[in-house]
Amino acid sequence: MDIQENIVNKVASSGLVTLNLEEYFHKGERLVYDIKDNLFHGLILKEQDFRAFIKEHNWEQYQNKNIAIICSADAIVPTWAYMLLANRMKPFANEVVFGSLETLETVLYTKALAKININEFAGERVVIKGCADLEVPVSAYVEITALLTPVVKSIMYGEPCSTVPIYKRKD
Repeated sequence: MDIQENIVNKVASSGLVTLNLEEYFHKGERLVYDIKDNLFHGLILKEQDFRAFIKEHNWEQYQNKNIAIICSADAIVPTWAYMLLANRMKPFANEVVFGSLETLETVLYTKALAKININEFAGERVVIKGCADLEVPVSAYVEITALLTPVVKSIMYGEPCSTVPIYKRKD
């Protein structure tokens, strides 16, 4: 009897479906646009100067980029200024958000996960892969858990050979 005939891959035969959130990572470049560079003396946004900047700036440089708009200066910036930036960037950029790079990553993952056909996981035992080469934000794990819970049989976190139970439907 051949020894290989007795080797059984229990993970492969377990019926587990592995979901790797890295697969939903948007590969586009991430940029922070700090509106402080548009402030007069780092304190005040002058409407006339800002509108001139909006007209003259090369917006094409944001082509296919993911942009987080912030203000790192301790200044009061009118909401319309952020709106003008978003309006000019969006035709070129993949994504534009107000907030940090972390906020941007959350938005990118939320949009990517919203495109998943959750019904494909109906009744399945799902392992959400834990070890990643890319940094997946906690918000993505929370989002996918919320999306899957109504339809799956169970959710686990980790690797198929070593998981932490998260949810199990009561039948």
